[in-house]
Amino acid sequence: MTTGLTEQETIRRNSLNELIRLGINPYPPETFEVNVKAADIKKNFPSDNTLYQQATIAGRIMSRRIMGAASFVELQDESGRIQLYVKRDDICPGEDKTMYNTVFKKLLDIGDIIGVTGFVFITQMGEITIHVQSLKLLSKSLRPLPIVKEKEDEVFDAYTDPEQRYRQRYVDMIVNPEVREVFVKRNILLNSMRNYLNNKSYLEVETPVLQPLYGGAAARPFKTFHNALDMTLYLRIANELYLKRLIVGGYDGVYEFSKDFRNEGMDRFHNPEFTQMELYVAYKDYEWMMNLTEEMVEKIAMDMHGTTRVQVGENTIDFKRPWKRFTMYEAIHHFTGLDIDGKTEEELGAIARELGVPIDRTMAKGKIIDQIFGEKCEPFLIQPTFITDYPVEMSPLAKKHRSKEGLVERFEAICNGKELCNAFSELNDPIDQRERFASQLELGKRGDDESMVLDEDFLRALEFGMPPTAGLGIGIDRLTMIMTNSPSIQDVLFFPQMRAEKHSSSPVHFK
Repeated sequence: MTTGLTEQETIRRNSLNELIRLGINPYPPETFEVNVKAADIKKNFPSDNTLYQQATIAGRIMSRRIMGAASFVELQDESGRIQLYVKRDDICPGEDKTMYNTVFKKLLDIGDIIGVTGFVFITQMGEITIHVQSLKLLSKSLRPLPIVKEKEDEVFDAYTDPEQRYRQRYVDMIVNPEVREVFVKRNILLNSMRNYLNNKSYLEVETPVLQPLYGGAAARPFKTFHNALDMTLYLRIANELYLKRLIVGGYDGVYEFSKDFRNEGMDRFHNPEFTQMELYVAYKDYEWMMNLTEEMVEKIAMDMHGTTRVQVGENTIDFKRPWKRFTMYEAIHHFTGLDIDGKTEEELGAIARELGVPIDRTMAKGKIIDQIFGEKCEPFLIQPTFITDYPVEMSPLAKKHRSKEGLVERFEAICNGKELCNAFSELNDPIDQRERFASQLELGKRGDDESMVLDEDFLRALEFGMPPTAGLGIGIDRLTMIMTNSPSIQDVLFFPQMRAEKHSSSPVHFK
């Protein structure tokens, strides 16, 4: 047995070598032209059995039943599975039966990728089937699949271990085809949102991922070093400050689907790499942006499901407009019975301790309020709800409220107990913005490692004049979780971040 290989892997490599000895290329270079998908055949053939008399299809062998000179194969392509009927004398019309007796019966395995041509018929058992007339090996699989077993329509020994599924997503998608459907729906979501914004003539843009200063959110960054420039750079935690520079530059509406990175903890709602859509529109405010948000998300629900009602776990979420609205202080009063308006930092700390909300000495007034809201309110907001009017200490990039002292014009949409989006009437006063950055620096000195840094170039841009602007950041992964009824962010990311495999060796570098 080859070192490091299982018995099954060794058998497959021996089959590979035998195929090569027989003059069969297990990885042929030429194109294989497919003219139909499995799902199309199953959808159309029953109503018109004259179709698909010369069907060419390719996919992966998922099961085989060999019965002497004839066999049944279950083939899986991108669209689903279909049965093949393989008869020895059809794929080997001459005297040489090697292709069937040796290659098909002995050297092909579950997991191999093949292409076939044949005609479609219905078996005596009523199953739509392709009667194969030619068969070609397109790719030899050298590892056995973790085949899901079924008995009397009941699935057992399924491939469900999250560690394996997320680490080997390619296997997960082969043996659990419903996983692929989640990502098809994610694509529908992205296209729906993009079409909505494009129809309003907003410009889709790209901004730097590597930034000399991180900003636009309260988070810890990933840090790297650029040798040629001899400078430290950061993976962006947000793209807000760059998009606002574009508003300064003269665009009235810009948006970006951005990959952002935050060097923080991981759980079923957080991955260090995630996707946001950020939108900035000149001459608008947060009230206007609330209306846009609920209209856009309602449209997404309709495009994905044909209804505004979406099942999420045990809850039925209805995205039909208008959504409920609370100010942050109203929400805290509603869920705790306590009025925190006008309370000092010391009084808020005492209230938090009374409520059993964990706080520490690095938390200033805004963070204490946020902690109380996060512990005592957010988990109970199931239907989409706008929370508005946040303390100024929590929102260094938002404009001060036009009529409420100590607050800013900000909202978050909460759904199924989690934040879905964040939005402001954007602060465009450069003097006020400099003072807010200075306050953030003081929080950093207190030990708040998520406080913002001072960005002189952004302040310079504001000093040239930014029009009144509304901004929105919406979490694509969170929204996808809700729209696909997925319990974990790992379920809506193709390749979620994982710890290093314990048995993995050092990487091999090829010259």
